[in-house]
Amino acid sequence: MLLGRLPLVLSPARRGERIMSVFAELARHVDEHLLDHGGVLFRGFHVDGVAGFRELAAAFGHPLLGYEFGSTPRTKLVEGVYSSTEYPAHQHIPLHNEQAYSREWPMKIWFYCALAAEEGGETPIADSREVYRRVDARIRERFVRHGLMYVRNFGNGLDVPWPKVFETDDRAAVSAYCERHGIVCEWKDDGELRTRQTCQAVARHPKTGDMVWFNQAHLFHISGLEAEVREALLDVVSEDELPRNVYYGNGEPIEDSVLDEIRGVLDELKVSFPWETGDVLMLDNMLTAHARNPFKGPRKIVAAMAEGYSEREG
Repeated sequence: MLLGRLPLVLSPARRGERIMSVFAELARHVDEHLLDHGGVLFRGFHVDGVAGFRELAAAFGHPLLGYEFGSTPRTKLVEGVYSSTEYPAHQHIPLHNEQAYSREWPMKIWFYCALAAEEGGETPIADSREVYRRVDARIRERFVRHGLMYVRNFGNGLDVPWPKVFETDDRAAVSAYCERHGIVCEWKDDGELRTRQTCQAVARHPKTGDMVWFNQAHLFHISGLEAEVREALLDVVSEDELPRNVYYGNGEPIEDSVLDEIRGVLDELKVSFPWETGDVLMLDNMLTAHARNPFKGPRKIVAAMAEGYSEREG
């Protein structure tokens, strides 16, 4: 195996070797290095498509998770494997930790490059421990003290419909899910759904003890939209009807300048590498954030998640 830097790169002695034939050795490297590096890139192996990718992710010992309460459009390909976020190719997806806008999240996430884009389409990553350290202490203290309240309005042609988000069209099942997960659930007169949930801004990794920056305030906040898009959206709906937005946990608005400063830290720490068709990237979801660069030409990246965790359960 060849060991690289960031992310750690594992490659076979003979290119094209079946990845599952050397899984035990790969798993040993992951056990030894994932918590230090935050991410491992398997490159040069034969993965055997989406089915082989699912087998690989599941072999690490935890049932693969569904995408309930997801925040972006995805398609389930096989049980436990989803398309990456289905946003137009010209759009950039900022750095984020998967489902950090909720109180429960996957500890592990894998990405499989079934087809690399002709141009662009990288999945940049960043060290969430270093983000925590770099964010101004005054901002960090206020985020920690208040927490963050995420507000989502589903459907109405502006965001993902709630039956797709919750993978059911049973309103009672959705209400029960929200109650179990501490989500305030409001059914509006038009049959659409609004949710509110107050969540963490930072978190402590259960194995390393490291503090990590762990939220999606910069992504949910309306200041993340281009100015013309923001203006056009507010011409159509009031602020409380926006598809998504985020406030301090006490309901006060978060200043645009604060989010801009956080975005600046994330940009400084971004690490990018070109995908090669057949690559698999494994991340510790708390230690490492991920993003998506715009691209040209066909691109197929699929994802799987496992090892659900909540600080409430510890």
